[in-house]
Amino acid sequence: MTTAEAAGLRAPAWRGGFGRLWTAAVVSRLGDALRTTALPLLAVQLTDDPLIIASVTACGYVPWLLFGLLGGAVADRVDQRRAMWAVDLVRGLLVAGFALAVGLGHASIPLLLALAFSLTTLQTLFDNASTALLPSLVDREALGSANARLMTGQQLAGGLLAGPFVPLLLTAGAAMPFAADAGTYLLAAALVASLRVRPPERGPRPAGSTLRAEIGEGLRVLWRDRALRSVCVATLLCNIGMGALIATLVLHVTRWLHGGDAAYAAAMTAYAAGSLAGGFAAQRIARKAGRVAALLLAGTVQTASLLLAGTVRHLPALLVAMALLGAMGMVWNVNQVTLMQQRSPDAMVGRIASSFRTASTAGAPLGALLGGAVAGAFGLNAPALLTAVLFALAVTSLIPTRKVDVPVVAPEDDAVTGHAPR
Repeated sequence: MTTAEAAGLRAPAWRGGFGRLWTAAVVSRLGDALRTTALPLLAVQLTDDPLIIASVTACGYVPWLLFGLLGGAVADRVDQRRAMWAVDLVRGLLVAGFALAVGLGHASIPLLLALAFSLTTLQTLFDNASTALLPSLVDREALGSANARLMTGQQLAGGLLAGPFVPLLLTAGAAMPFAADAGTYLLAAALVASLRVRPPERGPRPAGSTLRAEIGEGLRVLWRDRALRSVCVATLLCNIGMGALIATLVLHVTRWLHGGDAAYAAAMTAYAAGSLAGGFAAQRIARKAGRVAALLLAGTVQTASLLLAGTVRHLPALLVAMALLGAMGMVWNVNQVTLMQQRSPDAMVGRIASSFRTASTAGAPLGALLGGAVAGAFGLNAPALLTAVLFALAVTSLIPTRKVDVPVVAPEDDAVTGHAPR
Protein backbone atom coordinates (compact mmCIF):
# COMPACT_ATOMS: atom_id res chain seq x y z
CA MET A 1 0.00 0.00 0.00
CA THR A 2 1.30 3.44 -0.82
CA THR A 3 0.14 6.94 0.00
CA ALA A 4 1.49 10.40 -0.60
CA GLU A 5 1.11 13.64 1.34
CA ALA A 6 -0.66 16.35 -0.67
CA ALA A 7 -1.76 19.74 0.63
CA GLY A 8 -1.86 18.42 4.17
CA LEU A 9 -4.22 15.56 3.26
CA ARG A 10 -3.54 11.84 2.98
CA ALA A 11 -3.82 11.13 -0.72
CA PRO A 12 -3.32 7.88 -2.62
CA ALA A 13 -0.19 7.67 -4.74
CA TRP A 14 -0.88 7.02 -8.40
CA ARG A 15 1.78 4.32 -8.30
CA GLY A 16 1.16 1.01 -6.62
CA GLY A 17 -1.97 0.18 -8.60
CA PHE A 18 -4.38 3.00 -7.74
CA GLY A 19 -3.61 4.87 -10.97
CA ARG A 20 -4.48 1.82 -13.05
CA LEU A 21 -7.65 1.18 -11.06
CA TRP A 22 -8.65 4.85 -11.48
CA THR A 23 -8.03 4.69 -15.23
CA ALA A 24 -10.00 1.45 -15.54
CA ALA A 25 -12.92 2.92 -13.59
CA VAL A 26 -13.02 6.14 -15.62
CA VAL A 27 -12.68 4.41 -18.99
CA SER A 28 -15.37 1.90 -18.07
CA ARG A 29 -17.71 4.67 -16.86
CA LEU A 30 -17.24 6.51 -20.16
CA GLY A 31 -18.26 3.37 -22.05
CA ASP A 32 -21.24 2.79 -19.76
CA ALA A 33 -22.45 6.34 -20.39
CA LEU A 34 -22.13 5.88 -24.16
CA ARG A 35 -24.17 2.68 -24.00
CA THR A 36 -26.89 3.93 -21.62
CA THR A 37 -27.37 7.03 -23.77
CA ALA A 38 -27.53 5.06 -27.00
CA LEU A 39 -29.82 2.26 -25.77
CA PRO A 40 -33.00 4.38 -25.42
CA LEU A 41 -32.28 5.99 -28.79
CA LEU A 42 -32.08 2.56 -30.34
CA ALA A 43 -35.19 1.40 -28.48
CA VAL A 44 -37.35 4.20 -29.89
CA GLN A 45 -36.33 3.10 -33.39
CA LEU A 46 -37.63 -0.39 -32.67
CA THR A 47 -40.92 0.38 -30.88
CA ASP A 48 -43.34 3.21 -30.07
CA ASP A 49 -44.64 1.55 -26.89
CA PRO A 50 -43.62 3.71 -23.87
CA LEU A 51 -43.91 0.76 -21.48
CA ILE A 52 -41.53 -1.36 -23.52
CA ILE A 53 -39.06 1.51 -23.83
CA ALA A 54 -39.22 2.09 -20.07
CA SER A 55 -38.65 -1.62 -19.47
CA VAL A 56 -35.21 -1.32 -21.07
CA THR A 57 -34.25 1.11 -18.31
CA ALA A 58 -35.98 -1.01 -15.66
CA CYS A 59 -33.78 -3.96 -16.59
CA GLY A 60 -30.89 -1.88 -15.32
CA TYR A 61 -32.42 -1.91 -11.82
CA VAL A 62 -34.01 -5.33 -11.41
CA PRO A 63 -30.79 -7.40 -11.14
CA TRP A 64 -29.65 -5.30 -8.17
CA LEU A 65 -32.85 -6.20 -6.34
CA LEU A 66 -32.51 -9.88 -7.25
CA PHE A 67 -28.76 -10.45 -7.01
CA GLY A 68 -27.23 -7.44 -5.22
CA LEU A 69 -26.76 -9.16 -1.87
CA LEU A 70 -25.55 -12.34 -3.58
CA GLY A 71 -22.95 -10.34 -5.52
CA GLY A 72 -21.58 -8.93 -2.27
CA ALA A 73 -21.29 -12.38 -0.69
CA VAL A 74 -19.49 -13.77 -3.74
CA ALA A 75 -17.15 -10.75 -3.76
CA ASP A 76 -16.10 -11.58 -0.20
CA ARG A 77 -15.33 -15.18 -1.16
CA VAL A 78 -13.26 -14.75 -4.31
CA ASP A 79 -10.11 -12.96 -5.44
CA GLN A 80 -11.63 -9.55 -6.14
CA ARG A 81 -9.07 -8.53 -8.77
CA ARG A 82 -9.68 -11.68 -10.80
CA ALA A 83 -13.43 -11.31 -10.44
CA MET A 84 -13.29 -7.75 -11.75
CA TRP A 85 -11.22 -8.42 -14.85
CA ALA A 86 -13.15 -11.60 -15.65
CA VAL A 87 -16.48 -9.75 -15.38
CA ASP A 88 -15.22 -6.91 -17.57
CA LEU A 89 -13.95 -9.41 -20.14
CA VAL A 90 -17.36 -11.11 -20.30
CA ARG A 91 -19.16 -7.77 -20.48
CA GLY A 92 -16.87 -6.62 -23.26
CA LEU A 93 -17.60 -9.74 -25.28
CA LEU A 94 -21.36 -9.41 -24.69
CA VAL A 95 -21.45 -5.78 -25.81
CA ALA A 96 -19.20 -6.54 -28.79
CA GLY A 97 -21.64 -9.26 -29.87
CA PHE A 98 -24.53 -6.84 -29.45
CA ALA A 99 -22.71 -4.19 -31.51
CA LEU A 100 -22.24 -6.77 -34.25
CA ALA A 101 -25.95 -7.64 -34.17
CA VAL A 102 -26.88 -3.95 -34.42
CA GLY A 103 -24.45 -3.42 -37.28
CA LEU A 104 -25.95 -6.35 -39.18
CA GLY A 105 -29.50 -5.08 -38.63
CA HIS A 106 -30.54 -7.79 -36.16
CA ALA A 107 -31.28 -5.54 -33.16
CA SER A 108 -34.55 -6.29 -31.36
CA ILE A 109 -36.28 -5.33 -28.13
CA PRO A 110 -35.76 -8.80 -26.56
CA LEU A 111 -32.05 -8.48 -27.36
CA LEU A 112 -31.93 -5.02 -25.71
CA LEU A 113 -33.69 -6.36 -22.61
CA ALA A 114 -31.36 -9.37 -22.40
CA LEU A 115 -28.28 -7.16 -22.74
CA ALA A 116 -29.38 -4.67 -20.08
CA PHE A 117 -30.30 -7.45 -17.64
CA SER A 118 -27.09 -9.43 -18.22
CA LEU A 119 -24.76 -6.44 -17.87
CA THR A 120 -26.35 -5.28 -14.62
CA THR A 121 -26.33 -8.81 -13.21
CA LEU A 122 -22.57 -8.96 -13.80
CA GLN A 123 -22.23 -5.47 -12.37
CA THR A 124 -23.55 -6.66 -8.98
CA LEU A 125 -20.35 -8.67 -8.58
CA PHE A 126 -18.02 -6.13 -10.19
CA ASP A 127 -19.08 -3.10 -8.14
CA ASN A 128 -18.97 -4.91 -4.81
CA ALA A 129 -15.60 -6.46 -5.63
CA SER A 130 -14.27 -3.02 -6.63
CA THR A 131 -15.36 -1.48 -3.32
CA ALA A 132 -13.76 -4.33 -1.39
CA LEU A 133 -10.54 -4.19 -3.44
CA LEU A 134 -9.75 -0.50 -2.89
CA PRO A 135 -8.57 -0.91 0.74
CA SER A 136 -5.97 -3.38 -0.60
CA LEU A 137 -4.47 -0.66 -2.81
CA VAL A 138 -4.38 2.35 -0.47
CA ASP A 139 -4.06 2.91 3.25
CA ARG A 140 -7.27 3.40 5.17
CA GLU A 141 -6.25 7.00 5.90
CA ALA A 142 -6.23 7.63 2.13
CA LEU A 143 -9.57 5.98 1.34
CA GLY A 144 -11.43 9.29 1.39
CA SER A 145 -9.12 10.89 -1.17
CA ALA A 146 -9.13 7.72 -3.27
CA ASN A 147 -12.93 7.56 -3.36
CA ALA A 148 -13.15 11.27 -4.15
CA ARG A 149 -10.75 10.92 -7.08
CA LEU A 150 -12.51 7.83 -8.38
CA MET A 151 -15.98 9.36 -8.22
CA THR A 152 -14.87 12.71 -9.63
CA GLY A 153 -13.14 11.02 -12.57
CA GLN A 154 -16.18 8.87 -13.24
CA GLN A 155 -18.49 11.90 -13.08
CA LEU A 156 -16.27 13.79 -15.50
CA ALA A 157 -16.24 10.88 -17.94
CA GLY A 158 -19.88 9.82 -17.64
CA GLY A 159 -21.53 13.13 -16.85
CA LEU A 160 -19.75 15.56 -19.16
CA LEU A 161 -17.56 13.83 -21.73
CA ALA A 162 -19.84 11.04 -22.91
CA GLY A 163 -22.77 13.22 -24.02
CA PRO A 164 -21.04 14.99 -26.92
CA PHE A 165 -19.46 11.73 -28.12
CA VAL A 166 -22.73 9.86 -28.70
CA PRO A 167 -23.98 11.99 -31.63
CA LEU A 168 -20.53 11.81 -33.22
CA LEU A 169 -20.41 8.02 -32.89
CA LEU A 170 -23.96 7.65 -34.20
CA THR A 171 -22.99 9.44 -37.41
CA ALA A 172 -20.73 6.44 -38.09
CA GLY A 173 -23.53 3.96 -37.45
CA ALA A 174 -25.96 2.82 -34.75
CA ALA A 175 -23.50 0.13 -33.61
CA MET A 176 -20.60 2.48 -32.87
CA PRO A 177 -21.52 3.53 -29.29
CA PHE A 178 -21.79 -0.14 -28.36
CA ALA A 179 -18.54 -1.03 -30.09
CA ALA A 180 -16.83 1.78 -28.18
CA ASP A 181 -18.35 0.49 -24.93
CA ALA A 182 -17.01 -3.00 -25.65
CA GLY A 183 -13.56 -1.54 -26.19
CA THR A 184 -13.65 0.27 -22.84
CA TYR A 185 -14.61 -2.96 -21.04
CA LEU A 186 -11.71 -4.85 -22.60
CA LEU A 187 -9.24 -2.07 -21.81
CA ALA A 188 -10.48 -1.90 -18.22
CA ALA A 189 -10.14 -5.68 -17.91
CA ALA A 190 -6.51 -5.50 -19.04
CA LEU A 191 -5.74 -2.70 -16.57
CA VAL A 192 -7.31 -4.52 -13.62
CA ALA A 193 -5.62 -7.81 -14.57
CA SER A 194 -2.25 -6.05 -14.38
CA LEU A 195 -2.77 -5.06 -10.73
CA ARG A 196 -0.60 -6.78 -8.16
CA VAL A 197 -2.42 -6.80 -4.85
CA ARG A 198 -2.46 -9.09 -1.88
CA PRO A 199 -5.96 -10.42 -1.22
CA PRO A 200 -7.36 -9.62 2.25
CA GLU A 201 -6.72 -12.25 4.86
CA ARG A 202 -9.79 -14.35 5.44
CA GLY A 203 -10.26 -16.90 8.14
CA PRO A 204 -11.52 -20.35 7.20
CA ARG A 205 -15.25 -20.48 6.63
CA PRO A 206 -17.20 -22.62 9.09
CA ALA A 207 -18.06 -26.06 7.86
CA GLY A 208 -21.28 -26.05 5.92
CA SER A 209 -21.29 -22.27 5.49
CA THR A 210 -23.58 -21.17 2.64
CA LEU A 211 -23.91 -17.97 0.64
CA ARG A 212 -27.30 -17.43 2.25
CA ALA A 213 -25.79 -17.67 5.73
CA GLU A 214 -22.95 -15.33 4.78
CA ILE A 215 -25.40 -12.76 3.39
CA GLY A 216 -27.31 -12.93 6.66
CA GLU A 217 -24.08 -12.49 8.60
CA GLY A 218 -23.25 -9.35 6.62
CA LEU A 219 -26.71 -7.89 7.24
CA ARG A 220 -26.41 -8.59 10.97
CA VAL A 221 -23.04 -6.86 11.19
CA LEU A 222 -24.44 -3.86 9.30
CA TRP A 223 -27.46 -3.69 11.60
CA ARG A 224 -25.37 -3.92 14.79
CA ASP A 225 -23.14 -1.02 13.80
CA ARG A 226 -25.21 2.01 14.73
CA ALA A 227 -23.33 4.40 12.46
CA LEU A 228 -23.51 2.17 9.37
CA ARG A 229 -27.14 1.30 10.03
CA SER A 230 -28.10 4.97 10.28
CA VAL A 231 -26.15 5.91 7.15
CA CYS A 232 -27.76 3.06 5.20
CA VAL A 233 -31.28 4.15 6.23
CA ALA A 234 -30.45 7.79 5.46
CA THR A 235 -29.07 6.82 2.05
CA LEU A 236 -32.25 4.88 1.26
CA LEU A 237 -34.39 7.92 2.13
CA CYS A 238 -32.22 10.17 -0.04
CA ASN A 239 -32.41 7.82 -3.00
CA ILE A 240 -36.19 7.61 -2.78
CA GLY A 241 -36.18 11.40 -2.94
CA MET A 242 -33.73 11.57 -5.83
CA GLY A 243 -35.77 9.01 -7.75
CA ALA A 244 -38.84 11.22 -7.33
CA LEU A 245 -36.97 14.37 -8.35
CA ILE A 246 -35.12 13.02 -11.39
CA ALA A 247 -38.17 11.21 -12.75
CA THR A 248 -40.20 14.44 -12.80
CA LEU A 249 -37.48 17.04 -13.36
CA VAL A 250 -38.27 17.44 -17.05
CA LEU A 251 -41.87 18.35 -16.11
CA HIS A 252 -40.62 20.69 -13.38
CA VAL A 253 -38.46 22.57 -15.89
CA THR A 254 -40.60 22.56 -19.02
CA ARG A 255 -44.05 23.04 -17.50
CA TRP A 256 -43.77 24.49 -13.98
CA LEU A 257 -40.92 26.85 -14.95
CA HIS A 258 -42.08 27.10 -18.59
CA GLY A 259 -38.55 26.43 -19.82
CA GLY A 260 -37.57 24.53 -22.93
CA ASP A 261 -35.19 21.72 -23.77
CA ALA A 262 -32.25 24.08 -23.33
CA ALA A 263 -33.36 24.89 -19.78
CA TYR A 264 -33.57 21.18 -18.94
CA ALA A 265 -30.11 20.60 -20.39
CA ALA A 266 -28.81 23.55 -18.37
CA ALA A 267 -30.25 22.06 -15.17
CA MET A 268 -28.56 18.72 -15.80
CA THR A 269 -25.28 20.46 -16.67
CA ALA A 270 -25.46 22.47 -13.44
CA TYR A 271 -25.92 19.23 -11.51
CA ALA A 272 -22.93 17.60 -13.23
CA ALA A 273 -20.72 20.66 -12.71
CA GLY A 274 -21.72 20.79 -9.05
CA SER A 275 -20.83 17.11 -8.68
CA LEU A 276 -17.33 17.78 -9.97
CA ALA A 277 -16.87 20.63 -7.50
CA GLY A 278 -18.15 18.40 -4.70
CA GLY A 279 -15.62 15.73 -5.59
CA PHE A 280 -12.79 18.18 -4.98
CA ALA A 281 -14.31 19.41 -1.71
CA ALA A 282 -15.50 16.13 -0.17
CA GLN A 283 -12.28 15.06 1.51
CA ARG A 284 -11.44 18.54 2.77
CA ILE A 285 -14.85 18.87 4.41
CA ALA A 286 -14.46 15.47 6.06
CA ARG A 287 -10.96 16.35 7.22
CA LYS A 288 -12.23 19.41 9.05
CA ALA A 289 -15.57 18.14 10.31
CA GLY A 290 -15.46 14.32 10.30
CA ARG A 291 -17.29 11.93 7.99
CA VAL A 292 -20.68 11.79 9.70
CA ALA A 293 -20.61 15.59 10.14
CA ALA A 294 -19.85 15.88 6.42
CA LEU A 295 -22.95 13.77 5.71
CA LEU A 296 -25.02 16.01 8.00
CA LEU A 297 -23.73 19.13 6.25
CA ALA A 298 -24.36 17.66 2.81
CA GLY A 299 -27.90 16.58 3.66
CA THR A 300 -28.75 19.94 5.23
CA VAL A 301 -27.52 21.93 2.22
CA GLN A 302 -29.35 19.59 -0.15
CA THR A 303 -32.57 20.04 1.84
CA ALA A 304 -32.25 23.81 1.52
CA SER A 305 -31.49 23.58 -2.20
CA LEU A 306 -34.58 21.42 -2.77
CA LEU A 307 -36.76 23.91 -0.92
CA LEU A 308 -35.32 26.62 -3.18
CA ALA A 309 -36.09 24.58 -6.29
CA GLY A 310 -39.63 23.80 -5.15
CA THR A 311 -40.67 27.28 -4.08
CA VAL A 312 -38.88 29.82 -6.31
CA ARG A 313 -40.33 29.80 -9.82
CA HIS A 314 -37.28 31.09 -11.70
CA LEU A 315 -34.73 29.16 -13.77
CA PRO A 316 -31.64 30.77 -12.14
CA ALA A 317 -32.87 29.56 -8.75
CA LEU A 318 -33.21 26.03 -10.10
CA LEU A 319 -29.71 26.13 -11.59
CA VAL A 320 -28.24 27.19 -8.24
CA ALA A 321 -30.25 24.48 -6.50
CA MET A 322 -29.13 21.77 -8.93
CA ALA A 323 -25.48 22.81 -8.63
CA LEU A 324 -25.67 22.65 -4.82
CA LEU A 325 -27.55 19.37 -5.00
CA GLY A 326 -24.86 17.84 -7.21
CA ALA A 327 -21.97 19.17 -5.11
CA MET A 328 -23.36 17.97 -1.81
CA GLY A 329 -24.46 14.70 -3.40
CA MET A 330 -20.83 13.98 -4.25
CA VAL A 331 -19.77 14.95 -0.70
CA TRP A 332 -22.38 12.49 0.59
CA ASN A 333 -21.36 9.64 -1.73
CA VAL A 334 -17.62 9.95 -1.08
CA ASN A 335 -18.00 10.03 2.69
CA GLN A 336 -20.69 7.37 2.84
CA VAL A 337 -18.58 4.88 0.88
CA THR A 338 -15.41 5.75 2.79
CA LEU A 339 -17.12 5.41 6.17
CA MET A 340 -18.47 2.03 5.12
CA GLN A 341 -15.04 0.81 3.97
CA GLN A 342 -13.30 2.04 7.11
CA ARG A 343 -15.82 0.55 9.55
CA SER A 344 -16.43 -2.80 7.85
CA PRO A 345 -14.41 -5.89 8.81
CA ASP A 346 -11.96 -6.61 5.97
CA ALA A 347 -13.55 -9.93 5.09
CA MET A 348 -17.07 -8.42 4.87
CA VAL A 349 -16.66 -5.23 2.83
CA GLY A 350 -18.35 -6.78 -0.21
CA ARG A 351 -21.43 -7.90 1.70
CA ILE A 352 -21.87 -4.62 3.53
CA ALA A 353 -21.30 -2.62 0.34
CA SER A 354 -23.94 -4.72 -1.42
CA SER A 355 -26.45 -3.90 1.32
CA PHE A 356 -25.92 -0.19 0.70
CA ARG A 357 -26.20 -0.59 -3.07
CA THR A 358 -29.31 -2.76 -2.89
CA ALA A 359 -31.00 -0.20 -0.64
CA SER A 360 -29.99 2.60 -3.01
CA THR A 361 -31.27 0.77 -6.07
CA ALA A 362 -34.55 -0.14 -4.39
CA GLY A 363 -35.09 3.50 -3.47
CA ALA A 364 -34.74 4.93 -7.00
CA PRO A 365 -37.64 3.16 -8.80
CA LEU A 366 -39.86 3.49 -5.72
CA GLY A 367 -39.14 7.21 -5.65
CA ALA A 368 -39.81 7.56 -9.37
CA LEU A 369 -43.30 6.10 -8.96
CA LEU A 370 -43.92 8.20 -5.86
CA GLY A 371 -42.73 11.35 -7.63
CA GLY A 372 -45.11 10.80 -10.52
CA ALA A 373 -48.05 10.25 -8.19
CA VAL A 374 -47.24 13.34 -6.08
CA ALA A 375 -46.77 15.53 -9.16
CA GLY A 376 -50.17 14.47 -10.49
CA ALA A 377 -51.93 15.00 -7.17
CA PHE A 378 -50.29 18.13 -5.75
CA GLY A 379 -48.52 19.95 -8.58
CA LEU A 380 -45.34 19.72 -10.62
CA ASN A 381 -43.18 21.33 -7.91
CA ALA A 382 -44.40 18.89 -5.28
CA PRO A 383 -41.73 16.20 -5.97
CA ALA A 384 -38.97 18.70 -5.12
CA LEU A 385 -40.70 19.53 -1.84
CA LEU A 386 -41.29 15.83 -1.10
CA THR A 387 -37.59 15.19 -1.72
CA ALA A 388 -36.73 18.00 0.69
CA VAL A 389 -38.82 16.29 3.37
CA LEU A 390 -37.11 12.95 2.75
CA PHE A 391 -33.66 14.56 2.93
CA ALA A 392 -34.63 16.30 6.18
CA LEU A 393 -35.67 12.93 7.61
CA ALA A 394 -32.35 11.46 6.47
CA VAL A 395 -30.42 14.22 8.24
CA THR A 396 -32.50 13.74 11.39
CA SER A 397 -31.79 10.00 11.40
CA LEU A 398 -28.04 10.71 11.36
CA ILE A 399 -27.97 13.15 14.28
CA PRO A 400 -27.67 10.44 16.99
CA THR A 401 -24.52 9.10 15.26
CA ARG A 402 -22.76 12.44 14.73
CA LYS A 403 -20.01 11.18 17.06
CA VAL A 404 -18.44 8.53 14.88
CA ASP A 405 -16.37 6.81 17.57
CA VAL A 406 -18.78 3.89 17.62
CA PRO A 407 -17.30 0.39 18.06
CA VAL A 408 -17.17 -1.96 15.10
CA VAL A 409 -18.71 -5.29 16.03
CA ALA A 410 -17.08 -8.55 15.00
CA PRO A 411 -19.39 -10.94 13.17
CA GLU A 412 -18.63 -13.95 15.35
CA ASP A 413 -19.00 -12.91 18.95
CA ASP A 414 -20.18 -9.28 19.19
CA ALA A 415 -16.70 -8.31 20.36
CA VAL A 416 -15.37 -4.85 19.75
CA THR A 417 -12.69 -4.95 17.07
CA GLY A 418 -11.86 -1.33 16.62
CA HIS A 419 -13.05 2.25 16.46
CA ALA A 420 -13.89 4.39 13.50
CA PRO A 421 -11.35 7.09 12.71
CA ARG A 422 -12.33 10.61 13.64
